[in-house]
Amino acid sequence: MQVVYQRCCGLDIHKKLIVACLLIMSSQGVQKKESRTFSTTLADLYRLRDWLVANECQMVAMESTGVYWKPIWNVLEEGLALMLVNAQHMKGVPGRKTDMKDAEWIAELLQHGLLRASFVPPRPQRELREVTRYRSKLVEEQARLVNRIQKVLEDSNVKLASVATDITGVSGRAILQALLDGEEDPEVLAELARGRMRSKRDQLAQAVQGTMRDHHRFLLKSQLRQLDFYDTQIAELDQEIARRLGVQIGPDDPEPQGGGPTSGQPASSADPMPDGGADLTPRSPQLSSIPARSKAEVIRILDEVTGINQRIAQIVVAELGIQLDQFPSEGHLVSWAGLCPEAKISAGKRLSTKTGKGNRWLKQALIEAAHGAARSKNTYLGAYYQRLKKRMGSKKAIVALAHRILVIIYHLLKEQQSYRELGPGHADEQAAESSKRWAIRRLEQLGFAVTLIPKDHEDEVA
Repeated sequence: MQVVYQRCCGLDIHKKLIVACLLIMSSQGVQKKESRTFSTTLADLYRLRDWLVANECQMVAMESTGVYWKPIWNVLEEGLALMLVNAQHMKGVPGRKTDMKDAEWIAELLQHGLLRASFVPPRPQRELREVTRYRSKLVEEQARLVNRIQKVLEDSNVKLASVATDITGVSGRAILQALLDGEEDPEVLAELARGRMRSKRDQLAQAVQGTMRDHHRFLLKSQLRQLDFYDTQIAELDQEIARRLGVQIGPDDPEPQGGGPTSGQPASSADPMPDGGADLTPRSPQLSSIPARSKAEVIRILDEVTGINQRIAQIVVAELGIQLDQFPSEGHLVSWAGLCPEAKISAGKRLSTKTGKGNRWLKQALIEAAHGAARSKNTYLGAYYQRLKKRMGSKKAIVALAHRILVIIYHLLKEQQSYRELGPGHADEQAAESSKRWAIRRLEQLGFAVTLIPKDHEDEVA
């Protein structure tokens, strides 16, 4: 096989040690192997880097083993070309399983160009990813904590959740605090309602009558303190994310509806395209000559897309960046995010239509955006969801809608365009065009030559 790299190294990574195999091809075509073992301490990582630099290593490949590859990457990326590889893509020869053999196998595959590199963003983006992912984790833990609070209330016969949509809102927190302070009069508790909840005071008076005991109050006090801590932590993370992105902190939109026709954002004046809800026509044939937008500008553009709010836009920028040069086409991006069916076909028959594995952080954010877009009114994406829902059901339609949103994001970032809402009628036009193409293709497969004549023109000829 052809030798792509004359000097390359494969790393077999573990928690406490690294096994490195360096392959060197001489001018006579003789292959030289040198293997060494290093610990994962910082001093040994520097020693590994110096050894590879001294041997003029052209490329270093390593498996994406948990989080253990990250500290190694952080040290070796200074001065060396690195490649992160999915472990499933390079299964070794059976019966030859040792750490030294694993490192040698990685090096041999790398030498002949048989490894496919995973996308590893630059260090600033990796740091932003860690912050946004930690914020998403805290939000998940906060939601679980609210469920535990609800469980305690149910155990004490307090049916607050049957009346209040959010038991941790302003009215809910005021009622819970009064219950913890020993207040038992239902009329007094119902008077603590604020805003639209005041119209439900009679229902609240019935719902807050319970059998709360001392252990219930103890658990609720602990849980509410923890909830306040989560609120503080999330607020601090919001400030850090905003600082790294260079954006202003605004109120988070609990129901992301995006720009749409009611957002007040100015629409682009370019002509619409037939295959999406955004204007995807490049304004210049030389995309590379267009100056890159700032992260704050990209956040603003993404916020205009139906279903995407500031928080989801921040996650998109953290996971993808703002250039998308690493994705040759929209299909590569959708596959990387895990929002398209896996290619699982045998004997001409598709065995599965399930979506494959991908970036779960981006996929989760886009699914959330899809739920918001599906509820939107008088928008292209809302109409697109309603059309898909009739054919494939709500769950599959949500995934397909997330797919469509990601395709729009790809073109907005790749071609540096602004989102333009095309309205619900564009989805019907797309459906009619798709049906026409399918009918023509089917007739041609049956051996007919198809010529389309508009009905109005046919009446004139007659």
